Amino acid sequence: MSKIIAVTSGKGGTGKSTVCAGLGYTLAKQGHRTLLIELDFGLRCLDIMFGVEDNIKYDLGDVLSGRKSALDAVAQVPMATNLNLLCAPKTLTSVSAEQIVEICRSVKKYFEYIIIDTGAGINSHVFDIVEQANLILVVSTPDPVCIRDASLMSDEFYNRGNKSQRLIINKISKKVIGDALVANLDEIIDKVGVQLIGVIPDDFKMTVATGKGTPIPTDSSALKAFDAISKRLGGEFVPLTVKTS
Repeated sequence: MSKIIAVTSGKGGTGKSTVCAGLGYTLAKQGHRTLLIELDFGLRCLDIMFGVEDNIKYDLGDVLSGRKSALDAVAQVPMATNLNLLCAPKTLTSVSAEQIVEICRSVKKYFEYIIIDTGAGINSHVFDIVEQANLILVVSTPDPVCIRDASLMSDEFYNRGNKSQRLIINKISKKVIGDALVANLDEIIDKVGVQLIGVIPDDFKMTVATGKGTPIPTDSSALKAFDAISKRLGGEFVPLTVKTS
């Protein structure tokens, strides 16, 4: 059975799509058949991050309209053999939680992991879709606004009965930990109220790779963090180490 993971955040700018890309890439490199489903309608970016912008023939809009089946609209990512992508449409399109559930149902026997890149923001649309996931990954940065929004979103998940949540803290650097924004990582964890699963350092190598659609360098500190998180998702014990620049 596929494990469906929803990656979400309270506001834009947290690097949610980069987190999806990093997790999908490392899971695939570990040998897991992985599908990324992108729901940022009108704002898609994963095709650029993986260097397949010119190779996308169909997207989620074609599936929702009935022109293509979900499996026919999936594109394989050359830089990671086991990684596949179902892009969001370039235009705004309405979608229901039931439709996403049906899409996942139709393809789950082909993939070990299905990662849903939700739209950012606190609204019922996101909550209805995320409720269908086996695990919710809440992404926040050290920014106080992001922390508060992540807390509000997580609280709503708990109110709806979604207990399977984990926190990813993104864009960590020495410049923001200490006197700048927050005293330490524990302050972020306590304010959001969700168990930590990983910390992603602010890494220029990762930024360049996803911006140019090239493979992430093996010496990327962010890549190493994503690799560790991916192993934790599979139940492997990997100690949490935080290296900031």
